[in-house]
Amino acid sequence: MSRRVGVIRFPGTNCEFDTVDAINELGGEAKVVWHGDSDLGDVDAIVIPGGFAHGDYLRCGAIARFSPIMDAVSTFARNGGPVLGICNGFQVLTEAGLLPGALQKNAGLKFLCRMEQIQFASTANVVGLGASVGDLLNIPINHFEGNYVCAKETLKQLEEENRIVFRYTDNPNGSIGDIAGISNKRGNVVGMMPHPERATSMLLGSNDGSSLLQSLLSTERAPSTNENVASTHDERI
Repeated sequence: MSRRVGVIRFPGTNCEFDTVDAINELGGEAKVVWHGDSDLGDVDAIVIPGGFAHGDYLRCGAIARFSPIMDAVSTFARNGGPVLGICNGFQVLTEAGLLPGALQKNAGLKFLCRMEQIQFASTANVVGLGASVGDLLNIPINHFEGNYVCAKETLKQLEEENRIVFRYTDNPNGSIGDIAGISNKRGNVVGMMPHPERATSMLLGSNDGSSLLQSLLSTERAPSTNENVASTHDERI
């Protein structure tokens, strides 16, 4: 089981301690890992949390991809380690080539901060343990650049390979295919725009995020491979 979790912190990250607290409450052992480090240490899983890495200069996550820790994250993912990118973390994963596509400004150019309903489209991934396709979750969003975009060929590949993890039931930001989260081909790397760490108690309006983080904690490392983590890793918008 993935108990020891490294939570990556970049300059501008602001959800790392919420994530650490949520994981620890679920029985994990979370620690913050600085982006300037080159060693993840002894961890079983990685979370790249939300925020504004490097102030979101250039594109969101475009500078973070060059941080020393991302080489270690890429190796960890390639070796089958569970990786979850939340909001800004999703953006970082696309910029780092660990997931295909990109995140652009929301339709309507408005910052969105509210509860949204999402639906499981695939459970063959690190957040899907114990879930069923079609399950509905109420998870908050908090983003300005959460509009997922990709080439038509990439969308077709994601659908054919069962890599669309979540879809919005009422698309708030214009994401292609109502996509709220995707995975790599093996399912050990997931990026999602909604914030599960902010939905771990009914005092916060929902506890639906707890099952996603618990799934991450319970996921075994996937078999290692020499293949690229994301087969469309060189695609950027």
